[in-house]
Amino acid sequence: MKLYHDPVTVNCRKVLAGFELMGTKYEPVKVDYFAGAHKGPEYTAINPNQQLPALVDGDFTVWESNAILQYAADKDGKAAFYPQDLRTRTDVNRWLLWESNQWFPSCYTWLVENVVKPILGAPPDKAVLDAAEAKFHQLANILDERLAKQPWLCGQNVTIADIAVAAPMHLHKYQKLPLVPHPHVRAWMERVEALPCWKKTDPVPLLGLQ
Repeated sequence: MKLYHDPVTVNCRKVLAGFELMGTKYEPVKVDYFAGAHKGPEYTAINPNQQLPALVDGDFTVWESNAILQYAADKDGKAAFYPQDLRTRTDVNRWLLWESNQWFPSCYTWLVENVVKPILGAPPDKAVLDAAEAKFHQLANILDERLAKQPWLCGQNVTIADIAVAAPMHLHKYQKLPLVPHPHVRAWMERVEALPCWKKTDPVPLLGLQ
């Protein structure tokens, strides 16, 4: 399997960490995000959405980071991280969908304003952050309530749901996410950050963040 990615992006870091967690074997292919390589004709032929990452397994291509994690887990029989029990799997799928539809867009606002813009030499827009804060806290409360009851999103063990939902927060200290009112989210994120797969895929050195 070939993984087309740039390790500094949220969704690529998600897949890299998930693959490390599951022991997935793959061939990495770097696509330079900041150089716009994901919008070039070669990569567009692989993923017409012009988004990273994409997985090519022989004559089968998968885009959407959560679908890539699901595919890899099922292909390698990694049921410990993507359980086959109907209710647990549905719970994992629910969080994967929630992450892509709700959580990622919310966290991404802080990533753009406090990380991407400074990297590109532009100041953050406080008005944008202020406008996004109520929605962020609404979503973070949902996450906090779940994590008040158990150590991981879908029970007593880490799954690909934890990796997926943590990914939009992966630079939370630099994003300056307003996490103070959400103690269970903060404690869970510490558990995620202690995972070897998370440490191994840290993009901070690549981004040159202080």
